[in-house]
Amino acid sequence: MDDIAGFLGSHPPFDAVDAGELARIAAVTETEVSARGKAIFPQGAGPVEFVWVVRSGSVEVVHDGRVLDLLGPGELFGHASMLSGLPTGFEARAGEDTVCYRIPSYVIRPLLVRPDVLRFVARSIADRSKPVARVAADPVAEPVQSRVAALIRMPPLVCQGSEPIREAARRMTEQGASAVLVPLGGTFGIVTDRDLRTRVIAAGLSPDGPVSAIMTEPAYTVTADRLGGDVLLDMLERNVHHIPVLSAAGEVLGVVDDGDLVAAESRKPLLLRRAIALAERQEDLAAAAAGLGPVIIALHDARVAAEHVAAVRSVVLDALTRRLVELAIRDAGPPPAPFTWFALGSLARREAVPSSDVDSALAWAGTGNGPSSGAAGYLARLAGAVDAGLRACGMPPDTHGASASNPLFARSLASWQAAARSLAEDPTREKALILVSLLADSRPVFSTGPSAGRGLWPGQASPEHPALLRLLARFALSFRPPTGFLRNFVVEHSGERRGQLDIKHGGLIPIVDLARWAGMAAGVASASTMERLRAAEAAETMDATEARTLMEAFGFIFSLRLDHQVEQLRRGEAPDDFIDPRTLNPLARSYLREAFRAVASVQAGLSAELSHGVRWG
Repeated sequence: MDDIAGFLGSHPPFDAVDAGELARIAAVTETEVSARGKAIFPQGAGPVEFVWVVRSGSVEVVHDGRVLDLLGPGELFGHASMLSGLPTGFEARAGEDTVCYRIPSYVIRPLLVRPDVLRFVARSIADRSKPVARVAADPVAEPVQSRVAALIRMPPLVCQGSEPIREAARRMTEQGASAVLVPLGGTFGIVTDRDLRTRVIAAGLSPDGPVSAIMTEPAYTVTADRLGGDVLLDMLERNVHHIPVLSAAGEVLGVVDDGDLVAAESRKPLLLRRAIALAERQEDLAAAAAGLGPVIIALHDARVAAEHVAAVRSVVLDALTRRLVELAIRDAGPPPAPFTWFALGSLARREAVPSSDVDSALAWAGTGNGPSSGAAGYLARLAGAVDAGLRACGMPPDTHGASASNPLFARSLASWQAAARSLAEDPTREKALILVSLLADSRPVFSTGPSAGRGLWPGQASPEHPALLRLLARFALSFRPPTGFLRNFVVEHSGERRGQLDIKHGGLIPIVDLARWAGMAAGVASASTMERLRAAEAAETMDATEARTLMEAFGFIFSLRLDHQVEQLRRGEAPDDFIDPRTLNPLARSYLREAFRAVASVQAGLSAELSHGVRWG
C-alpha cells in the first residue's frame, strides 16, 4: 500500500492531496495486469465505475479503430465516463504488457471535482480529433514544453572577433553549426549562416575581414531553465532565429535555433513574421495577414497551449502594427517629434484571440497636452493610416474608440503620466477605473525615441494609493460568472444569442479584473493575467490558493474560448465569444461550472473583505 501511495502521490492529480487522504485512496486501490492487446474497457462501455492509472507499460486510446493517444506511467484514464455518467468514448487497450492501478469511483470522485485540479482535468478532456504519436519520456517529443537546455544539440562554437570570416565559416561547416559566438567580456556577439549570406556574399564583403565586422552584438540570450515555447515567442517577437543559452552562472551552453524549437506546422508564425517585415505596401501586409487565421488553426491542431497560441497571435499583430507605422513614416516623412505607439487591452497582455480587436494609444515626447499644430496633424494622419491599414488586414481597431486615431488616446508622455497620477489620487472620477485598466494594460510596440518603459502606468504607484486599490477591487466585482440556480448557466433568453453563454464577459473578464487589482497591489502594472496572478501570490496580495485557483480557471476557460473560435475560423465564420453550453461534452460542461464557481468564490471573499474593511483601512 505504501508503494501505491508513493507512486500515486508523485503524479497529478494525486500530488494535490495530503498523506492521509492518499493512504485512504491507496487502501482501496486494486492492481490489474493486462497482456499486450487486451482491452481494459471497450468503446461504448459503461459508464465505468473505476478510474485507472498506468503503473508500468502503456495504454492505447483507440477510437473507431484509430489510435488517438498513448498513455504512459502515471497517466489517468476512465474518469471522463465516470464523472459524466456516459458510456466510454474510446477503447482503452494495453499497448504492451501493462500494470494499472484501478481506483473505485466513490474514492476518487471527490478529488476530481476540486477546483485546484481544474488544469489537470482541462488537459484530460481535450478534444483528441486526430491520431498522435507521443513518447512521454522523450523531451524532444514536445519541445515547446521542454526546458530549452534539453534542446541543445551540440556544444557552442566560439571564435575571437579578429578571426577571419573565412575561417569562421569553415569551422561552422566542419562542425555542422549554424551560428558562431564571439566573447565580448560578459556578453556575446553572434554570426549566423544567414549573416554569411546577406552580410558577406550578397554585400560583396571580403571573407578575409574580421568576424566582428558582421556580428550582431550583444546577442539576445536566455537561461537554461526557460521553456522552449517561451523562447520561440522571444524569437518571433525579436525576429531572430538563433539564441544562445546560458547556465545559471552565465556560462554559454550552446545555441538553439527555430528548428530545434518547433515542428514544421509551428514554423509558420516565423515565416509570417518574415513576410510582414519584408512587406513594402499595404497590399503586401494584407496578403501576409490573411495567413494568420490558418496559422492559428495549425497551432491549435498541433495542440499548442491556448496561452501560447494567443501570445503568437499577439506578437504577429505587434509586427503588423510596427510595419504599418514604418510604412506610414516612409510615406509622410520623418516625424516632427519622437513618439511611441502602445498596444492596449488583450493585445498588450498578449492574450489576443481571433475575435479580439486592436486597442492602441500614442504618446509623444514633450510636456504639453498637444503637439504643435503641424506635429498634431502629422501624428493624426499617421494614426489614421495605421488604423486604415489594420482594417485592410482584417484587424479592426477598438469599436469603443480606444485607438491612437482618437484624440483622447493621443497625448504627450508627460500628459499620460500626469493623468495616471491624477487617477491614482482621485479614482472616483467618472470612468476613472476604465481608464486605469486601459493604462495598466498597455505595452510599447514601436518607438522613434528613447524607450517608454513597460507601459503608460507607473508600475510602483498603486500600492501607495489604497483608495485606488479599493475601487479596483470593487471594479473586479462588476462582472459575475454566469452560474444560476439548479446548477444551470445564465444564458441569453432572446434574440439571435438565445441559449448561448458569453464566455468572455462571464468567464474571463472577472479573472482579468481580479488579476489586475491583485497585480497592481503587488506593484505590477503592465503584464499578462497569469504574470499578475503569480506576482500577487509571491507578494501575498492574494491568497496563494485563490491565485492558483484563478490561474487554473483562466487556463481552462481560455482554452474553451480558443477552441470555439478556431472551429468558427475553420467554418469561415466570424469568431465570437458566445458558446452554446449544450454543444460541450458533459465533462467540459461540468468543469466549466466548477471554474465559474471557483471565480465566484474568490469574488465573494473579496466582497466580504471590502464590506468589513479588511486590508482597506
